[in-house]
Amino acid sequence: MKEILAGKIKNRQARVAIIGQGYVGLPLAVEFARAGFHTTGIDIDREKAAKINAGESYVGDVPSDELKKIVSTGRLSATTDFSVLRETDCVSICVPTPLRKSKDPDISYIFNAVEELKKHLKKGTLVVLESTTYPGTTDEMVREPLEKLGFKAGTDLFICFSPERVDPGNKKFNTRNTPKVIGGATPACTELGVLLYGSCIDSVHAVGGTAEAEMVKLLENTFRAVNIALVNEMLMMCDRMGIDIWNVIRAAATKPFGFMPFYPGPGIGGHCIPLDPMYLSWKARTYDFYNRFIELATDINGNMPHYVLQRISRLLNRQGKPMKNSKIMIVGMAYKPDIGDMRESPALEIYRLLRKEGAYVVYNDPYAGSFASMLGNTIRSTDLTAETLRMQDLVVVVTNHKTYDYAFIHEHSKLILDTRNALIGFPPGKIEKL
Repeated sequence: MKEILAGKIKNRQARVAIIGQGYVGLPLAVEFARAGFHTTGIDIDREKAAKINAGESYVGDVPSDELKKIVSTGRLSATTDFSVLRETDCVSICVPTPLRKSKDPDISYIFNAVEELKKHLKKGTLVVLESTTYPGTTDEMVREPLEKLGFKAGTDLFICFSPERVDPGNKKFNTRNTPKVIGGATPACTELGVLLYGSCIDSVHAVGGTAEAEMVKLLENTFRAVNIALVNEMLMMCDRMGIDIWNVIRAAATKPFGFMPFYPGPGIGGHCIPLDPMYLSWKARTYDFYNRFIELATDINGNMPHYVLQRISRLLNRQGKPMKNSKIMIVGMAYKPDIGDMRESPALEIYRLLRKEGAYVVYNDPYAGSFASMLGNTIRSTDLTAETLRMQDLVVVVTNHKTYDYAFIHEHSKLILDTRNALIGFPPGKIEKL
């Protein structure tokens, strides 16, 4: 069966299905279709399926004109019907894996995807899990349930884990040119996984098994979380010492070896960096191992919105204004520049904290037009006009979108707290860096 599937992959006769058509699944489906595979995107959201079939993209990294072109070839389509898996040779699972309020992983989406797979799975299928999760998930949630049906991994079923490495909005690295890590339940599984992904990804790196591949993603983002926490703590220390942390980082970055620059900010956001270390910490506790670095980094990064609140209070106090009833504008609500993704964005927490203190808060974000408040009402982006800026007691730059005219913001604002060093080079009189 391995040789039969390998032949289908090489000849582009293998039919591919991608379960989950979000910011990971849709770009992956497009790449498989471009490589010549008949590809089906599966999602429980009927609106997503309808948009894909109409060539309308809802993912920033997939332009609609490119999607329409691929769909018109007949190699890419979408459905909500999981029965298409009966005719599928290769399945990639790209579903969300959020954290519950208790900070333990919510793997219900993986469970539901596997339940559907169990109904329609045929022998000789390659199944690849891409959803970020803790080491051991592929064995526990995919291999064991499927082998209970009578399949045997490496013989008549092939199982791999390949961590998604999508960086939304990145103009340089995309699904195709970002190296792909893959680990199989057996060497035969790894071999087929490398063959499949190597057909549409420029570089594929095999590791020793599914658990190693799962750990790769967690290490990557834990590394980032810990180093961001370190520089955030340095920021707070330098603030007390009267030292400009941004100048310090800029100077340290001139060293051509032994230093990698990380930058402070109002907190961390997105699906990966805030959550992935928590997956690892949760799993480690089941082995009676406690990740002190991760716990400390999570605490520092998670409290940065509160530090921003302190800095806002200090700035307003200097102007003789209490935070209550002050008018404040947040510039940028997305978790990172030049996208509209607000998942885990620190700006949302800063907004909530300011409102809790009684401030009148508006925000502007050209990419993120609205969000639901804790009370359930919809908060919408305010136009960034000279009049709106002049009305504010303080403007807080939280997300440094490249589309912002910072000269305009500087000209018309009374006072600015710049949490991203976005206004570097402007006269410092009414600007305070975080």
